Amino acid sequence: MLKNVIFDYGNVLIDWSPWYLFLPHFGGDESKCRHFVENICSREWFTRIDRGESMDSCIAQLQSQYPEYAQDIALFRDRWFDMCHGEIPGMQQLIDSLKAQGVGVFGLSNWPAETFSRAREKFHVLGSIDRYVISSHVGLAKPDPAIYRLLMDRYGLEPSECVFVDDRTDNVNAAVSLGMHGILFEGSAEKLEKELFSF
Repeated sequence: MLKNVIFDYGNVLIDWSPWYLFLPHFGGDESKCRHFVENICSREWFTRIDRGESMDSCIAQLQSQYPEYAQDIALFRDRWFDMCHGEIPGMQQLIDSLKAQGVGVFGLSNWPAETFSRAREKFHVLGSIDRYVISSHVGLAKPDPAIYRLLMDRYGLEPSECVFVDDRTDNVNAAVSLGMHGILFEGSAEKLEKELFSF
């Protein structure tokens, strides 16, 4: 019987990508955008923010390293919500259905501290999850096993009774290594629901 589901937020509940902001900013030039999001405002860089480092500090450091991109880098903070394209269709309904059936619903997300409160207000699906661990609040980020253990300890969860849903294979594998069931989310709430109730 399905007992607890733990949801990642970005690209599971919220459609998020730096491309949504920076591709139009660079005039639709995919080569320029790719270079910027892979080498300047890269995942490695913004994971520091997800772990709780100050966004302003990280931006200032990156601007000093790449002064020619200073104005572009500032957009990561100033227009952060332009990287969000709304809620993933069907996920709110799935969460509501899980709750109605008595399934525990939890969140575990890498997310900047500076935008989290507003995101919960802006996106109903995030606000509907009351039990969660956010990376920037605890100084840890997936796929570090410590952040999964923190969630388990905080809410008294047994790994074997939890299904973890994430869009990144490394994050799913980390959960599975700790004894959870894992599902790699591929964009479809309908498909996810079928996978969840196969446990």
